[in-house]
Amino acid sequence: MRNVLAVILGGGRGTRLFPLTKYRSKPAVPIGGNFRLIDIPISNCLHWGVKKIFVLTQFNTASLHRHITSTYKFDGFSRGFVQILAAQQTLENNDWYEGTADAVRKNIHYIKNQDVACVAILSGDQLFRIDLGDLLKYHRETGADITIATKPIERSQAGSFGIMKIDRHRQIREFAEKPKDGALMDRLKMPAGSFEGSDGDSYLASMGIYIFSKDVLVDLLEGSSYEDFGKQIIPEAIRTHKVFSYIFNDYWEDIGTIDAFFHANLDFASTVPKFNFYDELNPIFTHPRFLPGSRIKDCKINHALISEGSTLEGSTVIDSVIGIRSVIQEGSDLEKVVMMGADYFGYGKRTGERGPGIGKNCYIRRAIIDKNVHIGNNVRIDHKGNLKNEDRGIYHIVDGIVVIPKNGYIPNNTIID
Repeated sequence: MRNVLAVILGGGRGTRLFPLTKYRSKPAVPIGGNFRLIDIPISNCLHWGVKKIFVLTQFNTASLHRHITSTYKFDGFSRGFVQILAAQQTLENNDWYEGTADAVRKNIHYIKNQDVACVAILSGDQLFRIDLGDLLKYHRETGADITIATKPIERSQAGSFGIMKIDRHRQIREFAEKPKDGALMDRLKMPAGSFEGSDGDSYLASMGIYIFSKDVLVDLLEGSSYEDFGKQIIPEAIRTHKVFSYIFNDYWEDIGTIDAFFHANLDFASTVPKFNFYDELNPIFTHPRFLPGSRIKDCKINHALISEGSTLEGSTVIDSVIGIRSVIQEGSDLEKVVMMGADYFGYGKRTGERGPGIGKNCYIRRAIIDKNVHIGNNVRIDHKGNLKNEDRGIYHIVDGIVVIPKNGYIPNNTIID
């Protein structure tokens, strides 16, 4: 895989994941207790020998940069790298990235300088395990200029994705970004038997994962001012290039919203999670922290992930994900909670400050608690109302879920309902 370069799109402001993106870029958001979103696409690359990786981002890059530089280090003989390319002013332009294609175009000189034949474009906010080796083999065997990883979906989902129509050779003949028109939807529907699992009411959705022959990518970007791959570059390329569909039937989830992020995390704690971190042959890599095992005393725990370095005493944790260095004191009851943990140890013991963690006798349901949050004693968080989105200062309600931002403080006896 020495002749393959991966470009991971880190996204823009990450507004759909706010307030988790208030102090960090979207790829740096913690997930699954121990990991960051960026660890998913990078691990997919490394498992298949792709060791030349650019990560494109432009907002709040400090946390992401720190994580990448401390985690992904290669020896001097591998020629591998994971490098952040943040938006910057140059003699040619001084603008922000205006879209997925524009972000790659503004870094095209870095890509042109790499001695590779193919460029893999990946997303930084998706959960997936894809065999990049098989995808690249398919790209070469079909003689494709562009290969798009696609996933079968139902009609009810089609309006949220780029949808394509393929011929019997799986070459893409038509593409529409988030179609709404009924006649267009009918035309894009795949006939029964056209691929494994198609039932006559199936559609092929773009996963936002592309393989470009390098020269084709350069020509398409330098020969146009199009800003987006899905809306502009791909539909135009279908008319002039060989664009093929690689059909992927395994788990894939776009977790770019608070609701999707919340439910994906909770699923990690289920008996048979859709995305499995417990894969010895293909682990998800992240920063090694060398933390001690968690201390648990007199607790009731069911369907939960408890990350290392945590302390739980006399508490109940159900259907939840508890991040590194978390503290939950006695009498507290958590259900369907994503708690990201802390960057340091201590509950009220760090230079006299309120330490991160959950105090005594708290009752918390359906909430995301970001890193380094201090929740006092006798706090109740159990929003059951119809309010979907609101900024309440010390906390937010997003998609009906209570979110406590990073470094937040919830005083004793607070009630959030």
